[in-house]
Amino acid sequence: MRNALPQLQAIEFPAISRRQLTTLQVNLGYLCNLACLHCHVNAGPMRKELMDGATIDLVIEFLERRGIKTLDLIGGSPEMNPHFRRLVTAARAHGVHVMDRLNPTIVEEPGYEDLPEFFVDNRLELIASLPCYLEDNVDKQRGSGVFQSSMRVLRRLNALGYGQGGELKLNLVYNPLGPSLPPSQVGLEADYKRMLYERHGVIFDHLYVITNMPIQRFGSTLISRGQFDDYMALLRGSYRPENLDNVMCRDLVSVDWQGFVHDCDFNQMLELPLGGGDARVHLSELVAAEFEGRPIRVAGHCFGCTAGQGSSCGGALA
Repeated sequence: MRNALPQLQAIEFPAISRRQLTTLQVNLGYLCNLACLHCHVNAGPMRKELMDGATIDLVIEFLERRGIKTLDLIGGSPEMNPHFRRLVTAARAHGVHVMDRLNPTIVEEPGYEDLPEFFVDNRLELIASLPCYLEDNVDKQRGSGVFQSSMRVLRRLNALGYGQGGELKLNLVYNPLGPSLPPSQVGLEADYKRMLYERHGVIFDHLYVITNMPIQRFGSTLISRGQFDDYMALLRGSYRPENLDNVMCRDLVSVDWQGFVHDCDFNQMLELPLGGGDARVHLSELVAAEFEGRPIRVAGHCFGCTAGQGSSCGGALA
């Protein structure tokens, strides 16, 4: 797999700095029951990297001592970490809002069938990946049978109260199938809601559209196909400076499975340390640290967050 980091570091991006830290994003490991083409984590069923219990304890301590408002759990499939449920229940006991970024098919894997009830009991906000409302497109990107499995799970979540405009939030995530910018989030959400309800009886709260980042599996695919330079030209040509104020790294830090801290999930995948230095910084060093005003490490991939309508873990910025 070819590494896009040298090309990305050669591209200049405007300097930005942090505001108050409100969200802790934690990658619980790269183990996943799927291996999707667009995955910027390069996750899959053969990955062994999982956050251990001692680091989970440190995350819980950090949440409590820093008064973090939101815990954003990512992977891989976060639920495949054996400490997932312990972390969730501890965070909720401290009044932390917990978001779980899942692929719905995990619920149909042996040993995970009771996840929906766990989600309900702990009032998790679910952000489920579904790259298209058409079966062929989803299965092409994620594997045969993934779409129908996702529909079954989403209907089960609906039956438990998710996605109906109340406390149990169910949001979906769209990624383009290739090296292009996503369409309007507002328009695509309307299409998703109409098609999924009419054809499959599925309802949800919101759709988040996220730009594919030219890193890890997707970045190496672009390089191997000779599309990397054209895609970067598209991102840079679509840059909108007004998106800088709302990029997720202003209020968030991302913790990798070993406990090291990065400015965002994408920097984590590129192994770029927290801005302001070249040495890796561990979460244990930051329990009492000041974040506001610290520089954020940037490179060419940051244009993915600021192109067009913008892109973040919460979807479009504009």
